[in-house]
Amino acid sequence: MNEVLSQDEIDQLLTAISTGDIETEEVSQATEQRKIKIYDFKRPDKFSKEQIRTVSIMHETFARLTTTSLSAQLRSLVHVHVASVDQLTYEEFIRSIPNPTTLAVINMDPLKGSAVLEIDPSVTFTIIDRLFGGKGEGTKVTRDLSDIEQSVMEGITIRILGNMREAWSQVIDLRPRLGQIETNPQFAQIVPPTEMVVLVTLETKVGEVEGMMNFCIPYLTIEPIISKLSAQYWYSSVRRGATTENLTILRERLASIDVPVSAEIGRMDLTMRDVLSLRSGDVIRLKNVRVGDPMVLKVGNRPKFMCKPGLVGNKLSVQIVEKLEDISKEDFEELAAEGEE
Repeated sequence: MNEVLSQDEIDQLLTAISTGDIETEEVSQATEQRKIKIYDFKRPDKFSKEQIRTVSIMHETFARLTTTSLSAQLRSLVHVHVASVDQLTYEEFIRSIPNPTTLAVINMDPLKGSAVLEIDPSVTFTIIDRLFGGKGEGTKVTRDLSDIEQSVMEGITIRILGNMREAWSQVIDLRPRLGQIETNPQFAQIVPPTEMVVLVTLETKVGEVEGMMNFCIPYLTIEPIISKLSAQYWYSSVRRGATTENLTILRERLASIDVPVSAEIGRMDLTMRDVLSLRSGDVIRLKNVRVGDPMVLKVGNRPKFMCKPGLVGNKLSVQIVEKLEDISKEDFEELAAEGEE
């Protein structure tokens, strides 16, 4: 508890110091010996400054990803950034948000419990207006969402949760799922009112309309991974993820990408006049190409393999006979030179 001196006590203390009854060193020593820290037992701090800082770093990544995804979906300039990260009680959070609002209850698998993503009504109706073909102008309407509007916001929330999973990937393989959307904060009692939560406030601007998005995570939900919310673990996981987890994810994503593959029989230089005069049945003699020579198989525009033509059933196909990377640089240059002759 802080001790407040009255004006008379202050005057007496100054008089004692000036007359020499009390040395200034004694006063400073007494102050140093008595270090009092205020602690509120009704509202204990459960997150350290380092943990709060780590949560802020995670959601800066989330904000950048959300900026990109919403800009693409809304075809409008969207900017999202972390305004603050605070710890408070769940009751204080509920009292701080408007009613009605867009409040998504999120299942935080594999963590226990739920979190809450609250989107300011001004941002909500601007997003809906853009998706319905409007200009995304601001509105001061405060009402509950219709069934169609709620369905639209469910789609937006699911897209945002994908960004959240990627932002949390350095700490845990989070699989957030949308539970339901509420408009009255009193109906979203996911934890007791006195339970401590960490609140990530994101300033959101869609076109010319500004508002807030709040992501509220209860301490009970985040407690199993609280030890991972440290700078040491964060940076070590970033380095480790760059060589193992991220490479695995990168390979999985690349494996599903379609790339054009073409077999090049040969090359021939023709004038534009000759090309324009080509007709069905004309024969083009290719340079330095014999019937039994292998063809170059290109992936994209890059030569990757040597192959031979054939049939699989009734369909034209090629059989790979050699990998160009296994050919020496000199041999490859020689093949290229032969093709140019």
